[in-house]
Amino acid sequence: MKQLREQAGISLMAAAEELEFSRARMYRIENGEVSLRKHDVLAMCSFYGANDQITEVLVGLARESKAKGWWHAYGDVVPAWFELYVGMETAAERLRHYAPGVIPGLLQNREYAEWLFHQRAGLDEDGVRSAVAVRLERQELLRRFSPRPPVLDVIIDEGVLRRSIADTLGMQKQLAHLVNISQRPGVSVRVLPFSVGPHCASSAGSFTILDFPTLGAAAPEPTTIYSENLTGALYLDKPREVETYGVVWRELERASLDRRASDDLIGTIIKESDG
Repeated sequence: MKQLREQAGISLMAAAEELEFSRARMYRIENGEVSLRKHDVLAMCSFYGANDQITEVLVGLARESKAKGWWHAYGDVVPAWFELYVGMETAAERLRHYAPGVIPGLLQNREYAEWLFHQRAGLDEDGVRSAVAVRLERQELLRRFSPRPPVLDVIIDEGVLRRSIADTLGMQKQLAHLVNISQRPGVSVRVLPFSVGPHCASSAGSFTILDFPTLGAAAPEPTTIYSENLTGALYLDKPREVETYGVVWRELERASLDRRASDDLIGTIIKESDG
């Protein structure tokens, strides 16, 4: 909100007077110390001349800030360090995910997710069911109407597609799901083939680049790199870190098959699994 106000060339006092807020309340709003009602967000965006897209995003963020995220209903099955990511994922405008080990959570079907969680130590059957439910609930992000879902670009290593789970039919359904979901507007699934050999991300591990809606020339949140490990995650947002991962992502894009060739390769792997 502060960025919008400053870009509009409006002083804090002028905004407070127009919006009938106290100076102290304006400070608290711009420092993120208080939540906002939808009515307040609409009034501020209108006064600051924000476009419809930014207004829609900010209304969505205000709604989420007033209530606990849906994932709180699942208790401890969602680690505290992952809660931050789920919230950021919800607010992102674009997600770029490199998957060298497993199919990304947003693209997993039930059978694949169940198999993965059964491999985790410390999860009983109830824990597996809850973890799978969280994973499938996250996928609603791609089907939401308002605000618009983020653009999702995924690059999957060929080895991930050939590393089948015990449920052969479930794996075939998973691979078919990748082809089907890549037909949706705003979703791209591409394959990094074996033929590329060792590459720039060979030692990088899985990572996601989260880009957020811009307010003029700036964004309310900086582009952030998310990298998960067994006991936690890294959140990187320093310009040099972001640029390093951006360069790696561009190299991965150049090395990956295009969408049609990726679909063809996935189809070939499905047919081979029938044998």
